[in-house]
Amino acid sequence: MSLEELVDNPLWPILVETVHAMIMYPHHKAYIRDVVLHEQTDVTEHELAAKMGIPHGEALIILYELRKQKSKGLPEGENSSQT
Repeated sequence: MSLEELVDNPLWPILVETVHAMIMYPHHKAYIRDVVLHEQTDVTEHELAAKMGIPHGEALIILYELRKQKSKGLPEGENSSQT
């Protein structure tokens, strides 16, 4: 299943809401943005989940949001609308 298919799935907003409610989510996202993606720009969500010891869903959401921010040209610390 492609990322586009996942984003269009009616359960996607529930996954996003769940991940955003996780206590360590902001810290994981910042670490992945500031460290992991500088070392390995093409990391997959499977590799990230294994490397960080985080749920696959959290890795998926973080990578999706960070790549979406980068494609929109937003500054690293600025959040776009959470989709």
